[in-house]
Amino acid sequence: MGVVIERDEWALTPLGCPLLSAASLAAVLLLPYFSPPSHAAGAVNSSPSPFDVGSTPFLRFRRAFLFVFSLASVAEGIHSVFGEDEFARCGLVREQMAARLAAAAAATLFLGGASGVVSDKLGPQHACIFYWMLQLAVGAFKSFSGLRCAWINNLISALASSMFSFCFETWIVVEHEKQGQKQELLFDSFWLMTFFESMSLVGSQGITNLLVNDDDKGFLLPYAFAALLSIVGILYLRKNASSTTQHASVIGSYKKSFFAHVFRDNRILILVLAQASIHFSMSAFWFLWAPTIVVDGRDAQLSLIYPCLLASRMFGSVSFPWFYGSAAPFRNEDSLTIAYITAGAALSIVAYDYQEIGTLVILFCIFHACVGFILPSLARLRTMYLPNELRGGMMSFSLGLAHAAIFIFLMQGAYHQNIANSTILGLAACGLLVAGGCIHLLRRWRKHTWQNTRSL
Repeated sequence: MGVVIERDEWALTPLGCPLLSAASLAAVLLLPYFSPPSHAAGAVNSSPSPFDVGSTPFLRFRRAFLFVFSLASVAEGIHSVFGEDEFARCGLVREQMAARLAAAAAATLFLGGASGVVSDKLGPQHACIFYWMLQLAVGAFKSFSGLRCAWINNLISALASSMFSFCFETWIVVEHEKQGQKQELLFDSFWLMTFFESMSLVGSQGITNLLVNDDDKGFLLPYAFAALLSIVGILYLRKNASSTTQHASVIGSYKKSFFAHVFRDNRILILVLAQASIHFSMSAFWFLWAPTIVVDGRDAQLSLIYPCLLASRMFGSVSFPWFYGSAAPFRNEDSLTIAYITAGAALSIVAYDYQEIGTLVILFCIFHACVGFILPSLARLRTMYLPNELRGGMMSFSLGLAHAAIFIFLMQGAYHQNIANSTILGLAACGLLVAGGCIHLLRRWRKHTWQNTRSL
């Protein structure tokens, strides 16, 4: 008598992603009606929409910036949407995948740090052009199936992703200062960047599914489309890039300034640690979430869970403006501390005991909602404590710490298989909890919170 093995498949509730998206939309539309009058003070346009607050030149720039930033996010998503499946199509086993990812992390550790300094010296627009050139190279190589599995693709893509983290943020900050806008408008730009990035990543999944074709045809349309987006970004920036290098020597020697403002300021070191911890936890999550979600033996539609996670991140980003300002229930450091502790607790539950898939999805959504809130909050604190001339170097330094940890755990965990996945998630959770405690220390400088270091 034969044994029949029934296939148990877990399906995400159809209302999950629409409810999160509706909550995000409601948070955006209702924000102007619950904000204090000072939130829109000095605005030329009296529109209730947060997208229309500010002077006309700045509004024109921010709309163009968000469009270019969304294109960059779509290109990032196209290169990462396949994930482990792309390595499997190339015939790579677990150890080979880990070796390639570890090599990419090592390359980013050394080259990524230098890219931040170069960005500060040459200016953010030129750094964005270089970022688009890297994306164009990766898209061109991967467009041909014979070159898709080349080592160089992983190295260039990792370097581009590292620059994506700081070059666009530096660009919006520099342009904001050039036009003399109020800081509240800059803080709005930070959460709008996180919101549009999450929305673009969801769109990149749909674009990839629409353009994906048979590998035997030799030409891969999704990567060709990413290369086309890179060309559009380069042309726009070449047309609108400033010919001046305003970061070349604004505050004297870059090295002396970096040591004075970063290594000798405990507040900046706290932000470095906080940025490194959230980046490491995000990387560890995306490496391990797929095997974790199906650990109980049931199948799950990961392609449906992915948009739900990004919708949670969107909801977290639109929650950011509700928790700062004079009418906010907590100060920014307090809200950020709660977000770090919540994210760390969610990952620690996953690391301690694997639960039902539904429970894991809820925990992962909580984690991504916290990430969506943390990213613009850290950008806000960097603006308050750090000179803009050092932003790229400081962020690349914090990312370098995260990539060093990623390299070690990829080699020891995935390649040599000496560290369990639960241990890696547990260490990521501990890092988030420690970062939350460090952010709590910023309350000792509460009287300096609203001061800008450029005016000291």
